Amino acid sequence: MAQETSGITASGLKLQTFKRDDATVIQCSGALISANAAALKTYVKDATPHARRIVLDLNEVSRMDSVGLGTIVGLYVTARKAKCELALINYNKSIKELLGITNLLSIFEDCARTGIRFP
Repeated sequence: MAQETSGITASGLKLQTFKRDDATVIQCSGALISANAAALKTYVKDATPHARRIVLDLNEVSRMDSVGLGTIVGLYVTARKAKCELALINYNKSIKELLGITNLLSIFEDCARTGIRFP
């Protein structure tokens, strides 16, 4: 069972953290764009030292720009350095296309395959 532990809202992006099995799940809602990417970066970096696995649930992310994408890539690198896994789940078609165009899709699909099951 998932248990909510914290959350924030910043410039149209809502972030909620849940503990589920062996993962810290961060549910993102809204647009992941330049106006709020720093909030995601800070939020995830604060969770990284306390987690072995962070899952970004992008089910309710309506759009993502290049700054949002860059933020996710930076978080992936930071997590790896901290011996933490960062995975993306439930991303929409436009985010999948953006990951594909930038040749990042295979990295995040591999992470998601090892993953956690969500209803």
